[in-house]
Amino acid sequence: MSKTPTTHVPVFKLYGETAAWPTPDLIHCESIPERSRLHDWQIKPHRHGDLVQLLYVQAGQAELEVEGQINSVSQASLQVVPAFSVHGFGFSEDVQGYILSLAQPLVDTLSSALESTPLATAACYPLGSEHAYIRTLFDSIVEEYNDQALGRELMLQSLISTLLVWVARRSQALDCNDAQVPDRGREHLQRFTGLLEAHYRGHRPIEFYAGELGISAAHLNALSRRLAGQSALQLINQRLLLEAKRSLVYTAMTVNQVSDSLGFSEPAYFSRFFKRGCGLTPKAFRMQR
Repeated sequence: MSKTPTTHVPVFKLYGETAAWPTPDLIHCESIPERSRLHDWQIKPHRHGDLVQLLYVQAGQAELEVEGQINSVSQASLQVVPAFSVHGFGFSEDVQGYILSLAQPLVDTLSSALESTPLATAACYPLGSEHAYIRTLFDSIVEEYNDQALGRELMLQSLISTLLVWVARRSQALDCNDAQVPDRGREHLQRFTGLLEAHYRGHRPIEFYAGELGISAAHLNALSRRLAGQSALQLINQRLLLEAKRSLVYTAMTVNQVSDSLGFSEPAYFSRFFKRGCGLTPKAFRMQR
């Protein structure tokens, strides 16, 4: 796999999908063969605007390119793919493993509790003697993800927190000088998503976020479109929409209460906003789920 230029790189939610994040969950987990066999075992270079991925190669061979750095993997390994980074993969047909996709809000929350940002830098970690531990951890994540048992979300976050701690410790222990350093534009976008997580309920204008970043609103919009494939306003609205979906699915709040909790001036405005972004009214979405 030759290094890939970053111009005209498609931005996907999940590879090959341009629609909104498919569920109110902040997590998506699937086997590597599940998606890659549909694309002749080659995942072409692309990027994700609002999610981080952990690619666990359990067996088989893989060629993993992230931001121009290529890792040829023939032993069990874990690849960190930060948000906004251009990446593409090639797999042997006997590959085994999983791709764990984490929405940026969850990554920010878990990283804050850890007081570290282990998923902000691309790195590939050979598992070696720790393979059995990581295999057991991923098996538990997959089993919990595919089940709907009591406390599913809490258990998933606990398991993923354990995985993040492992990554943070490995990144400290290993010499990571060869890891790709984020460019200035991606640093701005990562800071923007962090600010958005803190202020999205306040319906702040784009100028507020640009001011906090020390750049112009036009520059922030240009970065958002280039790296995330959407305008800054679209990213703001998607974060509000995601939280609305989660509130409707996972809480007993009324539609009016959800509207109030998200800072909308009136429920009718919230309902119009939700239907425009989701295609359903809040009530219809809740009944469908």
